[in-house]
Amino acid sequence: MAPNTTRVFYVRYLSSPLYAEILAKRPDVQLDRLENESPAHEADPILSMAHVFQIGASRQAIAPHFHVTPALLAKTPNLIAASSNGAGYDPIDVDACTAAGIAVVNQSGGNKEGVAEHALAMMLTLSKRIVEADRDLRAGKEIPRGAFTGRELKDRTVGVLGIGNVGARVAELCRGLFNMRVLAFDPLLTADQVKARGGEKVDLDTLLRESDFVSVHCPLTKDSRKMMNARAFSLMRPEAYFITTARGFIHDEDALAEALTSKRIAGAGLDVWEEEPPPSTHPLMKFDNVLVSPHTAGATVESRENMSRFAAEQVLDILDGKRPPRLINPEVWPAYRERFARIMGFSPEG
Repeated sequence: MAPNTTRVFYVRYLSSPLYAEILAKRPDVQLDRLENESPAHEADPILSMAHVFQIGASRQAIAPHFHVTPALLAKTPNLIAASSNGAGYDPIDVDACTAAGIAVVNQSGGNKEGVAEHALAMMLTLSKRIVEADRDLRAGKEIPRGAFTGRELKDRTVGVLGIGNVGARVAELCRGLFNMRVLAFDPLLTADQVKARGGEKVDLDTLLRESDFVSVHCPLTKDSRKMMNARAFSLMRPEAYFITTARGFIHDEDALAEALTSKRIAGAGLDVWEEEPPPSTHPLMKFDNVLVSPHTAGATVESRENMSRFAAEQVLDILDGKRPPRLINPEVWPAYRERFARIMGFSPEG
């Protein structure tokens, strides 16, 4: 290994082999792999030399001792960046990284098509009651033709919680395909910015009261945790559906089960869970009007390749001293520049 080699490591998996292929074209970059079970005598030398940690976006796929916490940062004195594989960054303590002068980046937009299509597929499947009919037909039940009368999406209203890359694509699909009205709750954007992304900016209560579909597309933060709670579900229409392809813990699973039991809402499409994958005995599995998937909305060939390319190119930009395009903690920049210069021996841009 050359003395000026930079080090990137990951634990367990990458989004696709494309990430390693792109980094392999740079002889000055070494990519190391660890497993959740890697013993300390193997892991600690890699951690101590690492400049970038390419980390999986799922908090449960990566062992807790490899989450980016103050404990891990104490073992990575040369770390300059923590890079999430996807749009989410649950296993990364952003505040701890900011305090240490470490950049946190994600791959926002890389999987927007896959996730948006998944959300729309859930809307269609639930409103047309396809899975309910499929189950009864396969069970050999006698089914009156009108037993599974559904609803059309045309001219209905979708409420988007978070109109970023994925939320904006959902808005575009719903408006373009079905002439749907798009309401958006996004405290980070102005009304003009929301309008430019195809939505009408409203407060959360208005969105919940007026939407036929409530679709979640915001990150899990301390502000969004349990945002969809008992009060929120009580504001929804009885004929409305709840869809989430974002992150577990944004919705309260017990509150959702109660809303379904009391028929406060018409059904739900769930791709994300507090425990992933959820057990088959999970209370939300018992409802015929709940469509489930195991956090696979963004698991398409195209999305995985996009995220790997985004991630690899952004990491190389970071190592070359460029400002990363998808920086989660921009307030870190002054401290980051000092840390980068001390570790890398030259000052980054900006």
